[in-house]
Amino acid sequence: MDALTVHRLQFAFTVTFHYLFPQLTMGLALLIVVLRTMGMRTGDEHYNRAACFWAKVFAINFAMGVVTGIPMEFQFGTNWARFSKEAGGVIGQTLAMEGVFSFFLESSFLGLFLFGEKRLGPKLHYLSAVAVFVGSWASGFLIVATDAWMQHPTGYRIENGQILLSSFWGLILNPWVFWQYLHNMIGSVVTASFVMAAVGALYLLTHRHEAYGRTFVRIGVIAGVIAAVLLAFPTGDGQGRNIAASQPATLAAMEGLFETAQGAPLALIGQPDMENKHLDNPITVPRVLSFLTYQSWDAEVKGLDSFPRESWPDNIPLLYYAYHIMVGLGTIFIAAMGLAAFALWRGKLYECRKLLWALMLLAPFPYIATTAGWITAEVGRQPWLIYGVMRTFSGVSPHVAQGSVLFTLIGFMGMYTVLAILFLFLVYREIEHGPEKIAEPIIQGARS
Repeated sequence: MDALTVHRLQFAFTVTFHYLFPQLTMGLALLIVVLRTMGMRTGDEHYNRAACFWAKVFAINFAMGVVTGIPMEFQFGTNWARFSKEAGGVIGQTLAMEGVFSFFLESSFLGLFLFGEKRLGPKLHYLSAVAVFVGSWASGFLIVATDAWMQHPTGYRIENGQILLSSFWGLILNPWVFWQYLHNMIGSVVTASFVMAAVGALYLLTHRHEAYGRTFVRIGVIAGVIAAVLLAFPTGDGQGRNIAASQPATLAAMEGLFETAQGAPLALIGQPDMENKHLDNPITVPRVLSFLTYQSWDAEVKGLDSFPRESWPDNIPLLYYAYHIMVGLGTIFIAAMGLAAFALWRGKLYECRKLLWALMLLAPFPYIATTAGWITAEVGRQPWLIYGVMRTFSGVSPHVAQGSVLFTLIGFMGMYTVLAILFLFLVYREIEHGPEKIAEPIIQGARS
């Protein structure tokens, strides 16, 4: 492997591991507000205890996200110094705002929510949960805005080889960011919904904390079915139109479309054959890709043959498989949550062990789908670091040797393995203790 490949592998590994944690915290922030709102409206302490239980899980994820996010910031200087030097005047705006405003807002009010209920009172405690949600989603927006600019750069000018910001609002209101942000955040709600429903299903299957188990399953399923549908339409559809308009070669690679076609088919299954430039063993739906892309059954969709070879994505098989894994799992999520929602409506979900087992076993798959989605976005942009402006090989640090990067990559793998074990242990301990463990101090605080 050359130095560029190792640089990319290291950043890919650290960012993939890091994002396992924010995707749950961003989704949980919304569901915690839902639980806390139900507690405020009904006066039932059950919902407040449930919110505090998930706030502890949130805090563990948040801490792990901070620890794993710090090395990524350093990599902009150690691994991607040229990129930071040339584009820092643009991306530094959103990254600094994310750290100063959103991160501090989220972390400060999380502490108030976890430890300040007795002193704040119900209303201020509720507002602290809302502030955590606002900080979490604002942080997500600023990070996505940074990536959206790299996907579709706007509001910049180039002077003396430096990429400078010419319009702050051009950066923030990038036409790419709207659908990407909504798609990303709703994906985090899907992750949180499946995790909440899985914990609830575990409690019901093991006959522990059953009242909370029913609450977690109910809220997880209702939020999950809504989010899973929105993930496909309109947000997934909108993001697909972004790609079709601005990165047509990426769309062709995602769909395995090697030749331009009118009434282009949608490939459900197939294996890209890069040597012969076609899909092996394809199962396609005629003309559907044209309709999904341009709302016309006979519209022309450009294949990879319409673009020069140097503008093709670097790794078409990886891009193709990641995209189809994301879409395939998204379809399964809609079906699973739809079936669970129907059983919930019929009043049979809590006693249906098969569905409860399905909800519990599906918990890891939103993480896989989200990872596949980000691989689709980032591999699809290659070979551009900033699409149409800077090639990836132009952004690496020129004086960092391949061996140094490989050594630190191995170190990250070992360190993150330890962190993963610690994370699983801490979450397991919270789930084992259950929401009822925090009931006693809350009741004592009310009596004192």
